[in-house]
Amino acid sequence: MGRPRGGGGAWTAPVLLLLLLLLLPSPGFPSQPALQCNVSLDVAPEHRWDPVVSYFDPAFLQAAIAQIIESVVPRWVHNVIRPIAEKIEFYVTQPYAGEIRGLCRALGINVGDGLLLNLAYESTAYCTSIIAQDSNGYIYHGRNLDYPFGDILRKITIDVDFLKNGKVLYKGTTFFGYIGLWTGQSPYKFTISGDERDSGKWWENAVAAFLNHDVPVSWLARTVLSEADCFETATLMLSQTPIIASVYYIIGGAKPNEGMIITRNRKGPLDIWPLDPLTGGWYRVETNYDHWRPPPPSDDRRTPAMKALNATGQEHINLESLYDILSIHPIMNQDTVYTTIMSAVFPERYTTRIRFPE
Repeated sequence: MGRPRGGGGAWTAPVLLLLLLLLLPSPGFPSQPALQCNVSLDVAPEHRWDPVVSYFDPAFLQAAIAQIIESVVPRWVHNVIRPIAEKIEFYVTQPYAGEIRGLCRALGINVGDGLLLNLAYESTAYCTSIIAQDSNGYIYHGRNLDYPFGDILRKITIDVDFLKNGKVLYKGTTFFGYIGLWTGQSPYKFTISGDERDSGKWWENAVAAFLNHDVPVSWLARTVLSEADCFETATLMLSQTPIIASVYYIIGGAKPNEGMIITRNRKGPLDIWPLDPLTGGWYRVETNYDHWRPPPPSDDRRTPAMKALNATGQEHINLESLYDILSIHPIMNQDTVYTTIMSAVFPERYTTRIRFPE
């Protein structure tokens, strides 16, 4: 995974990337910034999302939630989850139980549907995540999040500053009504993204684990953003906490060499794949397949990403070039809802762009 070899001058890498962008067909999707919202953690969980509700049409949200639940969640899961929802505090820890109750009250839906919605989002996150270290030791992190129902989700994608005592404790990107975070940043400490890992029988395993009080994947990411005080603590929490489904956690830090991909099963880590710039591993790419196995030809986003990173070179990687790489087809595709670029060292540059297929 080293930089390209050859005797070209300093202009070679940008030119190679430009040629690659021209040669690879790209949809050229237009984009717009995600809606910026604040959620105060000093407010009771049942009411902390209330200010955000005013940005959305309740009737649209009710219809959208119903469509997603009916299309994604198997009928037998409805029959299991809805009866226990009124006892949500027994299965869901705070603040998440309170937040789900509060959102359901504000949206005029029952708690069972609120819980089903959050589980539905856990099951279908197809993504590409990249971490990279430049030649000065700065870590950059980018991700595309791909979901079905893009026509709905692009309308409710939000960047949220989670405030404590009036200051940003952490930041994340989510869909309104979904309390977990697949993408987030703890300023000056670390960044996180999560990519789904398909290990078969997702709903059967996830519901059993949920009823056993294991944690949804994106809820753990948010808990880590809230509680971990450094990169090392974050990696331990992401590696060791029991979760309801397999996943890839991608984490970047604020210091050189702080970056890795954690391949998880429900109980613990299967593989830890750190950055290793000294031997050429200055970047890591994760889609939705184990990195030690080839991706299927029908969904190979990894190879175009690696080619573009090698063409860019370590000397020229930054948030802007990372965004360009994430804009190459098929890394970006018809299901891409948003692209986020971030760096824990430069928290003010956290940027999410909503993508619109033409």
